[in-house]
Formats: sequence, C-alpha cells, structure tokens
Amino acid sequence: MIVGIESSCDESAVALFDGALGIIHEEIASQIDLHGAYGGVVPELAAREHVKNFIPLFENLKNFDVGGVRLVAVTGSPGLPGCVNIGIAAAKALALIFGTPVVGINHLHGHLFSPFIGIHEDDPGHFFANLTSHLPHIGLLASGGNTILFKISEGMEITTVAETQDDAAGEAFDKGAKLLGLPYPGGALVEKFAELGNGEKYPFPRAFADPDTMKFSFSGLKTSLRYFLEKFDGDVREHMGDICASYQAAIVGALATKVGHAIVKFPDCKSLGISGGVSNNGFLRNAIRALAEKFGKKFLSPLRRHSGDNAAMIAFAAHIANAFPGMAQPL
Repeated sequence: MIVGIESSCDESAVALFDGALGIIHEEIASQIDLHGAYGGVVPELAAREHVKNFIPLFENLKNFDVGGVRLVAVTGSPGLPGCVNIGIAAAKALALIFGTPVVGINHLHGHLFSPFIGIHEDDPGHFFANLTSHLPHIGLLASGGNTILFKISEGMEITTVAETQDDAAGEAFDKGAKLLGLPYPGGALVEKFAELGNGEKYPFPRAFADPDTMKFSFSGLKTSLRYFLEKFDGDVREHMGDICASYQAAIVGALATKVGHAIVKFPDCKSLGISGGVSNNGFLRNAIRALAEKFGKKFLSPLRRHSGDNAAMIAFAAHIANAFPGMAQPL
C-alpha cells in the first residue's frame, strides 16, 4: 500500500493506493473559496492552509488498515515552493510514523499517468502488461500552470514533444474569464457560456499553426481578447455566449492542432491521452477523442476527480516508479 500526498498549489490531498486493489481512499481539501476573493491563488495563504488541512486528512487514515503501508509518496516538484515544502514535511513525518521510505514524485508525471488509472482498475493483476500494450503513448497535459505534450516510449522514457512558451491553456481560460468579468476560477464558466454560443462568430488568433513548430502560446490570444473587448460595440453580457465560444474554440483548436501534428510525427504511438484540469473541458475532450478515432489510436482520459491536482495520481505514479527505477525523486 502507498500513501500519496499532494500540495503543489492550493489543493491539500491524501490518498491510499493498493497495488492489488487500486485506490481505496482519497480526500481533497480545496481552497477555491479562500482564493476566489483575490482572483487567484495567493501562495502564502495556500501554504498556511496546507498546514491546517493535513492534520484532519491524516486523522482520517485511521479509518483504514494502514499496517500494510510500505511507501509514502509526495509531490516533490514542480509547484509553489512553500506549498510543496509543507507537503514534503508532512510526508516525512508520516513516513516516520509508519517506518517506511518516502519518495518524491514529479507532479507532471502524476498528471501524465493519471489516464492509466482506469487500466489498473479494470485489471490490477495484469496492469503492467496492459500498460505496455498502450505504448508508445502521446499525452497532452493542460492545466492552469502547464501545457505540455509528452511522449512515453515503450521503455517508459518520457520526452517533451511541445510545451507552452508563455501562458498555459488553463491560465488563458481563467485570465480570459477575468477580462470578461467572470469570477475566479472562470475556466468552467467560459465553457458553460460557450455552450450557448457560436464558436465561429469571432476569429481569435491561434499561434504556431505550422506543423514543424512544436510549441504552444496563449499570451497573444489573451491580449487579442483584451483589445477585442476594448473595441467591442455593444453589451458584452448580451454576446457572452458567442465570445466565450469563439475564445474557447481558439484555445482548444490550438491544442488539438498540435496534438494532430504530434500524431503525424510519431505514427507508431498506440494511444493518446489528456490530463490536467483543462481536460475536464468537454469541448477539448471531444476534439482529442475525435483525433484518436481519426488516426486509430486508443483514447485515454482520467476521471474528473483525477484531472485536477490530487493525491491518487501521486500514489499511482509511485506505483509505476517502483517498477521503473529512476522516476522517483530523492528527498
């Protein structure tokens, strides 16, 4: 059994993962209401809340038979330094109690492997054989802090295929929502309004459409929205559906276009996955699923609760790291 701990940003999370059974417990203490008043995450407040949240989260572990815990896994990087350090300190304390080792897991690896959790739950006893049958794999990680295309080779080597040069996709959603006067976090609200509008109404720019340029960029899109709103002749609220739909179409279009370029570049890949908080966007999921079907690839995506920051993905990534030495980070 592995205990997973996550505190890279504003989510305090703990999970228990059993290699033979899968995820048997997971909890998340969210800070959205606290940071919503400031329009974004305040690092100092987030770190302080982690200190408060982990004690009751750990107390709830007493409800389970934790005698079989053999490892404590915690997000080691990347993340807000103060928040990450609180999680590491908590993990080391818990490891002392259990008398087990503690390892650091790359937060991005946690997201990258989260689409494979379902494969484990379907057949835990043959998970690694089933995992390798889906490799090579292309994964899109789209969140508030990261937008990266990864490739996982048959030997479990992880390489970056493309990444953002500035803003992440989730940041573009949230900052765009702020420009539109929507409350934080606004990405989900943009999607909600977009369902009522026409995504082809306003032609917002999409960077790096060239297939030879494997990069993402969303800062120009955000600037374009600001200039658009400054010049807009009419009541923005009356046209919110069309504006949000067009803005969302530009973000998702840029992501899907580059995923398509990656599939062409690596035709041997057997599966295509999405992860990160933005993967909860239904428009994006449908676009990437359509690409997988078009190119005959297996489409993989995590459950909604495993898309954002969570401890289950950290424990699960530690389970994989045990089988492939070198993935875990020493603490």
